[in-house]
Amino acid sequence: MSAVRPGAACVRELSHFINGQTAAGTSGRFGDVFDPAQGQVAARVPFAGVDQVADAVAAAKAAFPAWSETPPAQRARLMFKFKALLDRHHDELAELVTRDHGKLFEDSKGEVLRGIEVVEFACGIPNLLKTDFSDQAAAGMDNWNLRQPLGVVAGVTPFNFPMMVPCWMFAMAAATGNTFVLKPSERTPSASMRLAELFIEAGFPKGVFNIVHGDKATVDALIAHPDVAALTVVASTPVAEYIYSEGAKLGKRVQALGSAKNHLVVMPDANLDQTVEALIASSYGSAGERCMATSVAVAVGPVADELVARLVPRVRALRIGEGMQPKLDMGPLVNAAHRAKVTACIDAGVAAGAKLMVDGRGITVPGYEEGFFLGGSLFDDVKPEMSIYREEIFGPVLSVVRVPDLASAIALVNAHELGNCVSLFTSDGGAARTFSRQVQVGMVGINVPSPVPAAWHSFGGWKRSLFGDHHQYGQEAVRFYTRYKSIQQRWPGIAG
Repeated sequence: MSAVRPGAACVRELSHFINGQTAAGTSGRFGDVFDPAQGQVAARVPFAGVDQVADAVAAAKAAFPAWSETPPAQRARLMFKFKALLDRHHDELAELVTRDHGKLFEDSKGEVLRGIEVVEFACGIPNLLKTDFSDQAAAGMDNWNLRQPLGVVAGVTPFNFPMMVPCWMFAMAAATGNTFVLKPSERTPSASMRLAELFIEAGFPKGVFNIVHGDKATVDALIAHPDVAALTVVASTPVAEYIYSEGAKLGKRVQALGSAKNHLVVMPDANLDQTVEALIASSYGSAGERCMATSVAVAVGPVADELVARLVPRVRALRIGEGMQPKLDMGPLVNAAHRAKVTACIDAGVAAGAKLMVDGRGITVPGYEEGFFLGGSLFDDVKPEMSIYREEIFGPVLSVVRVPDLASAIALVNAHELGNCVSLFTSDGGAARTFSRQVQVGMVGINVPSPVPAAWHSFGGWKRSLFGDHHQYGQEAVRFYTRYKSIQQRWPGIAG
């Protein structure tokens, strides 16, 4: 997977993975992968040009005919072997995530488990691909349907879940008979490379799963390639919309998940002990670098003052350090540029007049003074017109917005252009039912923060958090990665 550059003993050289083996970069362009806790370059990743993208797509295209005709039960047996390897290498994969991303090791282990759960779901593909049959649909004629794979599918994944999100994509695509080219985030590529190695070790044919690293130019080459039948994406809303639009222009099937601005609505009858702990875990876990992180606490009526009073000491007491250390709440942000972006968002909130109750700017961690650390920040009296409310921050920043009643809370959530996930904390079943039915958001939690669906359901938002018709993983993925075909059959001379 890696080699050491002469003169840079601590810097790994990564590679592409094409047709079952590593492939060196030839474009001459590279990106730096940082150790976020140390603030130093830990690896170099090659960026693929048009030629290397073409090589990866050609490998996937060559593997497709035989793989698409492989019986689903045989695909499932290989997926079972792959799942067993992931179980065996669970901690190794988690450490790769922590080293690239900075999130706590325990968080990374949870991410790996979530990825394994999707692979486990993919093991049931023979049952998932069962279709319908109508005997004697007309005199002497039967009618049934098939779900057939698309061909070569390309995936683009974000930096914050470098193991789980690729598993959402390539595991379901391969199980349904497609071949896959992954473009992982250039910030956190190491776990994907290990996944590809384990995929081959499990016995999958060469070319079924390929990896090219890169930036926008690499993504554009995947979009433009005529042999890429579909694109699946998790990114920011501008990137997701761009890939969706450009892919759709070329007649490709695209599912593109975008940004999030997730609200957690707190009713006056909520259990505040439970609510505060949920907000701390959801807002500040993984340093807020989650598309399911709570960014806005919506305090309904008289609960606001006590909620803020309880949150302030908890945010100030967050334990921050290097991700492999135990008993911490947060690690660093992924790189210096992202830390600067989040810091600028905090600056903008202060300038707009929001009350900064806890300021996480300027912290240092002893022994890791160069690391990309940022403490937890908490705002009160945030208004809907402020940029810290409107925009995705993707960092350890929680804003409290005050509203008078549940109807106002629902209206606030529904007015936002992003609709990824939302939660309601309450003791009132009637309020919960009204909220869950009226709120215009794709994933809803009742007394559950960050309501990530189980692997046999599906993941995705509404409004500008999703472009395309299908959510990720679960039965939605089976639909996305296959085409529906109806067949009618009649044999002359056979009585109806």
